[in-house]
Amino acid sequence: MKAGSKVVLVALVAGTLGAVASLLTTGPGPLLRSEFGQRLLGRALDAGAPTPPAGIAVAQRGERVPALTLPSLDGRPTSLPAAFAGRPLLVNLWASWCGPCVEEMPELQRFAAKQAANGVQVVGIALDDPAAVRDFLQRVPVGYPILIDTPGPADAGVRLGNPKGVLPYSILVSADGRLLKQHIGPFAHGDLEDWTRP
Repeated sequence: MKAGSKVVLVALVAGTLGAVASLLTTGPGPLLRSEFGQRLLGRALDAGAPTPPAGIAVAQRGERVPALTLPSLDGRPTSLPAAFAGRPLLVNLWASWCGPCVEEMPELQRFAAKQAANGVQVVGIALDDPAAVRDFLQRVPVGYPILIDTPGPADAGVRLGNPKGVLPYSILVSADGRLLKQHIGPFAHGDLEDWTRP
């Protein structure tokens, strides 16, 4: 083996050991918060996900998000992403029974409240019973729109690129309706500012 090859091999082994040591000491959190970690997690989850029903369009990174029409809590239909066109949009899928979703809600509210008139819009989609959502929002109010969908093999989460149905799940949609980013799991405090930057 040549000296240059040995150096490369030693560097690869050292890098791998460093990554393993980091995971063992700090857990997967820092990796999962990175774009690279999110893409790896998404691919791993997609591998075991059920195939969506025939005819169901599923969002793909870089492509236009399939049109959805869902009711708000007062029953008015809202079209995604059309109703929010012209500005970036963060869509968060959650449920009142989902512990990490509940923990994340104040962070989403904090982020939404900081956005100026030309900032990132936030909308939540509850895959839940409307009465449970209303009850939850009495205890943990948010100022951004909440839409409702029934969980199932063709729900909004599946259509927005989450066929495995893991919650919470968020996407970032461009001003012209294209899927820019996906995030599986809750956001930690301060993550949203970095994650929503172009």
